[in-house]
Amino acid sequence: MNPEPRRPPQDAVTVRHLRLGVGSVGIALPVVLVVGHLIVARRFTLLDSLSGYYHTELRDVFVGALCAVGVFLIAYRYRRPDDALGTVAGVLAVAVALFPTTMGARAGTISHGDRIVGLVHQVAAGALFLLLAVFCLFLFTRPDRAGVPPSPSAVRFYRLCGGLILVAIALALASTLLSAEVRHTLKPVLWCETVAVFAFGAAWVAKSDALFRAAQPSDEPGADRDRGTVSPAPS
Repeated sequence: MNPEPRRPPQDAVTVRHLRLGVGSVGIALPVVLVVGHLIVARRFTLLDSLSGYYHTELRDVFVGALCAVGVFLIAYRYRRPDDALGTVAGVLAVAVALFPTTMGARAGTISHGDRIVGLVHQVAAGALFLLLAVFCLFLFTRPDRAGVPPSPSAVRFYRLCGGLILVAIALALASTLLSAEVRHTLKPVLWCETVAVFAFGAAWVAKSDALFRAAQPSDEPGADRDRGTVSPAPS
């Protein structure tokens, strides 16, 4: 009878689920907002930014998704730098959800207080994207807790995702130099935010599978095998 296969440590399973949750929500959010608004409005129309969907019927989806990402990031635990940056990023994600942007709000309804709230939203969103780029460029490319480095192809993928996030942030900032008419026509902020969110989500999903595979027990040749036992996987 074949022995029962050993399961990966519960910590690895939990971390994988958290990473998958963060990445999946990130990938799905732009699609759900755009398609959902299309269905509700019954006409194809794009807003100037993802944050602008706060002022539509998709408000609960936008706020709920960002709060879910925030909770995932705060609850995420791997090692000290990741934990600290994850907590900060989670708080920023919740702030982005609860402090709405003025972009997309009805003309003539924006007060001075709304502009201050909108400024908080912009700062929190920019800081959040920068932290997500840091995860991709510096944290995901390090060796895991067992000292095993990611494959060169994985490192290239994480760096590509981090680079896309930074380029998207830079282009979104540069788009403020365009006229209001051009911005409304081309919607550069919407496309930049979408690219950044997709890149962030893809990197987290990829890293979740990489860590999970690394944590799975494997039989290793050695003296223990000669004695009929299996060497434990490093932790």
